[in-house]
Amino acid sequence: WAWALQLFREMADSQVERDTITYNAAVSACENVEQWVWALQLFREMSLSRVERNTITDSAAVSACEKSKQWALALQLFRE
Repeated sequence: WAWALQLFREMADSQVERDTITYNAAVSACENVEQWVWALQLFREMSLSRVERNTITDSAAVSACEKSKQWALALQLFRE
């Protein structure tokens, strides 16, 4: 997951456009290792970057919260 995030950040540094698919891959990488803080940061960054979220994005972010027992945050995501 750390390597995936590093690569994701390097995309921005290299002015490579990050889209829904690349964000989903990064959020899912964080979700798989229960890094809910990073997953949510990326999830929220998508809106700031005007990148459209989809069900994969939402599911990965909610799952990252659920796996880390962050139930309140998972519920909050449904409201966003």
